[in-house]
Amino acid sequence: MGNTPGKAKGRSELLWGLAFGVVFGFLLQKGGVTKYDVIVGQLLLTDHTVIKIILTAVVTGMLGIYAMKSLGWVELQVKSGSAGMNIIGGLIFGVGFAVLGYCPGTIAGAIGNGYLDALIGGVAGILIGAGIFAALYPRLIRGILQKGYFGDLTLPGLFKVNDWVVVVPVALIIVAALYWLESTGL
Repeated sequence: MGNTPGKAKGRSELLWGLAFGVVFGFLLQKGGVTKYDVIVGQLLLTDHTVIKIILTAVVTGMLGIYAMKSLGWVELQVKSGSAGMNIIGGLIFGVGFAVLGYCPGTIAGAIGNGYLDALIGGVAGILIGAGIFAALYPRLIRGILQKGYFGDLTLPGLFKVNDWVVVVPVALIIVAALYWLESTGL
């Protein structure tokens, strides 16, 4: 049983994922968002480092993904969703974020920095939160998670336009928001 093409491809994808994860963690650390004080400052609306990094990542990722899609390098597989899924996901994420002062990505970066609060509280929070969600999932999927179901709809699909008709204006709005945040000193 040697290496089959499927196994090699799977391993390659995992290695690429690991490489991008390490780079992402490094950039989070260099940006300062693995620090508890920066995260709490964002929640208190006194430090806007986190939102600047998030918006930069969104515009970069959006342009990159849609450019690769246009070139035929990737095929998007949009996950279906609902208002209920977004509400429950947002509540779980928000409670964990507010209680600990980290999100899942910054927990990993903070652990890499050696912060024990992220290691102990973060890993415990992720495991407990995932366990509770998994235990409640059978009931949730029949109830609130299906409320406001909209399927795999995207904005270009909703408006029935080429992807770039939505991507370019959204990217420009994000860049304008970033410029405004920087120029106002926020």
